[in-house]
Amino acid sequence: MSRINKSDTGTCIPESGLFGFMISVSAMLGAATMYVRYKIVLVQNSRSAFLCRYFNIMSLVIGVIGCIGMGIVASFQETSVTKVHDIGALLAFIFGVLYISLQSIISYKSCPEWNRRGTCCIRMFISLLSILAVFPMIICASFAGIGTFKCEPGEEPSPYRQASAVCEWIVAFGFVTYFLTFIKDFQAITLTISTELHDDF
Repeated sequence: MSRINKSDTGTCIPESGLFGFMISVSAMLGAATMYVRYKIVLVQNSRSAFLCRYFNIMSLVIGVIGCIGMGIVASFQETSVTKVHDIGALLAFIFGVLYISLQSIISYKSCPEWNRRGTCCIRMFISLLSILAVFPMIICASFAGIGTFKCEPGEEPSPYRQASAVCEWIVAFGFVTYFLTFIKDFQAITLTISTELHDDF
């Protein structure tokens, strides 16, 4: 059985550099996507008042915390600073799943005016699948032990670690697929950046 845990592979040189870079870029792009989504819901809600405005803000904050967790994972390798790496991973996955779950609720509340029923069902399905995968991921990781797998030739991960890795990939692909459902929403808006000069300077 080959090594399939992306965090484990990311601890080996030279993969660790590429792994850290790509995760950092993904975290920044994820935060930017979440902010744009927040602005879209903010405008939609100002027109039809389907949601408490604090719910949208809470969703953004939770999503950004998840992105910060991704940044921690990218910066601290599993075998170097294990506890910090694991805290970052927990933040990324738990808060990421919370974010997409809250967004699914927002989608249903804004349906049918701002979302199609099919899109809402797809988002809810991805959310439920991610929720179902994140719990066995954490449980199997705890059984596998922390920092027990090194990048040694011929060493194989334990069944618990493999199961945790599979669940980890399911959740990760769930995030990517969920963000793809925002494409239609983003096509319907124009985002502009305005610059104003103040006479005080």
